[in-house]
Amino acid sequence: MQKLAAMVAAALMGGCMASTGVFADELTGELRRWHKITLAIDGAETAEDASPNPFLDYRMQVTFAHPASGSSYSVPGYFAADGNAAQSGASSGNQWRAHLAPDQTGRWTYKISFRRGSQVAIADDDSAGAAVEMVDGREGSFEVLETNKTGRDFRGQGCLRYVGKHHLQFVGSGQFFLKAGVDAPENLLAYRGFDGQFKTDGHKDELVKDWAPHVRDWQPGDPTWQDGKGKGLIGAINYLADQGLNAFSFLTLNIEGDDGNVFPYTSYEERERFDCSRMDQWEIVFAHGTRLGMHLHFKTQECENVNLLDDGHLGPQRRLYYRELIARFGHHLALNWNLGEEVGYINEVSTDKKVKWANYFATHDPYQHPIVIHNGNKHYDLLGDASALTGFSLQTNRADFANVHGATLNYLRRSAKAGKPWVVACDEPGDAQHSLLPDADDPTRDQARQNALWGNLMAGGAGVEWYFGYQHEHSDLTCQDYRVRQEMWRQSSVALRFFSDNHIAFWKMTNADNLVDAPAVFCLCDPGKTYLVFAKQASNPRLDLTGQGGVFQVHWFDPRQGGPLQVGSKAAVQGGSVVDLGTPPADSSRDWLAVLRHDDSGTNSN
Repeated sequence: MQKLAAMVAAALMGGCMASTGVFADELTGELRRWHKITLAIDGAETAEDASPNPFLDYRMQVTFAHPASGSSYSVPGYFAADGNAAQSGASSGNQWRAHLAPDQTGRWTYKISFRRGSQVAIADDDSAGAAVEMVDGREGSFEVLETNKTGRDFRGQGCLRYVGKHHLQFVGSGQFFLKAGVDAPENLLAYRGFDGQFKTDGHKDELVKDWAPHVRDWQPGDPTWQDGKGKGLIGAINYLADQGLNAFSFLTLNIEGDDGNVFPYTSYEERERFDCSRMDQWEIVFAHGTRLGMHLHFKTQECENVNLLDDGHLGPQRRLYYRELIARFGHHLALNWNLGEEVGYINEVSTDKKVKWANYFATHDPYQHPIVIHNGNKHYDLLGDASALTGFSLQTNRADFANVHGATLNYLRRSAKAGKPWVVACDEPGDAQHSLLPDADDPTRDQARQNALWGNLMAGGAGVEWYFGYQHEHSDLTCQDYRVRQEMWRQSSVALRFFSDNHIAFWKMTNADNLVDAPAVFCLCDPGKTYLVFAKQASNPRLDLTGQGGVFQVHWFDPRQGGPLQVGSKAAVQGGSVVDLGTPPADSSRDWLAVLRHDDSGTNSN
């Protein structure tokens, strides 16, 4: 129905004007700003295992242009088997696709380059190979309307971009982004509902998941494939969104890693041919996440895999892998490309290799999504202009999460000093053995909340993704039920709602721990305007307001239970000196967040 509606809309608006001939062009999807629009063409008839290789020896590239604004995207296309592979399981056909998430309304044009030749897919020369007649050079146009989405759906906010600050910004809405989500299980995509022999190839098949506990979270109208497959994983994404989280991560290549069941290829041994139906099924899950407002964290390789492709170099296998990821999934609005989990932890990786990986995404991703790397090494060699990185995916190593705040600050300050502020999220707080325990083992979440969640946010970080330690049930490899950690999801959602409900301009704020006088107190501020003081024990914390005139109103926020701001023992304080903030409205032995805002009305302090 969606496909038919798009075709009718295109016709009514002057729509898809393809040239005549044997081949046909077809636009599907909602022709609206920020929505996924798919250009499908009848191209070369081939198969996943054919020669020439349809993934390596053909290259579809589409230039989408918006004449009125001058906006233009050079989008890689890909072989799509019969065009319905998620449902049919097909491995052959003549369908080729490219996806656009248009950033402008009005008239768009497209022009197709379709070429054939040895390894042409990874050649950057526009004239490489030979043109495929009847397809190469085809042109058309279509009209794009304004988005009709609101709320959590990212299609109402636009593409999430790096804008030279410590936080990402949605191009459409202008809003800045903080995340709270899950980093585990890392083998989220090792799912029995996906096509492929990985489930029975003898490589750690016992870790393949059915996500059965979340089938009940699937809702009528949600997507499935092949007569009802997918309900468990789609339900799991529903559950996370219902808990107020806004991010999930996943490995896309872990062949030699802890799990070994997640890869895009047709077999465990293959490196140059992709499973069309499984990739389309991945896309169904990712698209559902985008609709639910879930940031997609693509971890492109596990640490054991750094030398799997081309011995770690940017050779033909790695270039092809990156190209397929961009072509199939780059249209999603909120994602980052992570160059790898724990890069350098097991296998040392040179600066040159890391720089070239990052540069490939920077020069080939038409949407310019953020690029990050996970610490095995410290990666100080990639700061500033040394690489195309826009952020850092931080891992820590203490069970009490106590080093999250300092480690976040370290990368924020180093990157700012290097002239290119990084977006720093703590994507694996804690240690490998324990980290975020199940609720039954840690019902209060005091250390996780205080040291990891608020530790990152009060440093000026971009948020957290929670890791599950391997010494506990529902671990980083075995978890299939997110409910066992529901209390931490609630507290994470409380933190996100604090910033949005109280209109805190966190992207304008910087860490100022030097203004507070205790190691268990953090400060984040926009000097002279707004101060956030997080105290693990909130009995009379002190704040240095020397040099700041006027009166500051004082309110308190409960990071454990959330709710509205409350008044404590002092309603306001006078700037100009070190001030005592008083006590919160209850239980000053617990953690509280003091919120100070400059009072332009001249209210007296007490």
